[in-house]
Amino acid sequence: MRTERSRIATAVALATVLLVVMLGLRLASVQQTLSVYVLVLRRSRSRRSPASRAPRPPSPPPSAFDAALRIRPVDPMRPSELVRTERDITLGLSNAGLLDQRLLPMLREAAAARLSANHNVELERRPDAARALLGDDAWELVRPDRPQPADRNAPGIPPSQLRDLIATLERL
Repeated sequence: MRTERSRIATAVALATVLLVVMLGLRLASVQQTLSVYVLVLRRSRSRRSPASRAPRPPSPPPSAFDAALRIRPVDPMRPSELVRTERDITLGLSNAGLLDQRLLPMLREAAAARLSANHNVELERRPDAARALLGDDAWELVRPDRPQPADRNAPGIPPSQLRDLIATLERL
């Protein structure tokens, strides 16, 4: 233990002498010289013998206040557009009014974009060509002049019919 202290004292003394010499000769800026001095001191302190590295006592558990201040990881969020689309699909399956108000306009927009991009057909200007490409079942759902449902509280579209419509749109 005594040799350990004398070794650390010698290292500190040498580092201090080196500090004074470097400051006197102005070999580097004061900031750089002090940085080197601190690094040398830290290095001499970290070279303690394994015998002097006694295990530290366990730290006490954090207080409730410290635990409340700790930053918690944020759960990854799903994109808001995806959540909205899923909600519109669920509502469109369950209610005819919401199908007409929320889901079908989105599907109509997708159909118009696919028809325009892939076939140079505008849904509203060339309805006959759009109907031929979509098929009768899909056309009845996405046509621009589709009438409002008679009973807005009736069940919406069956899932199998929605799957068929989406498959048709993907094939366009």
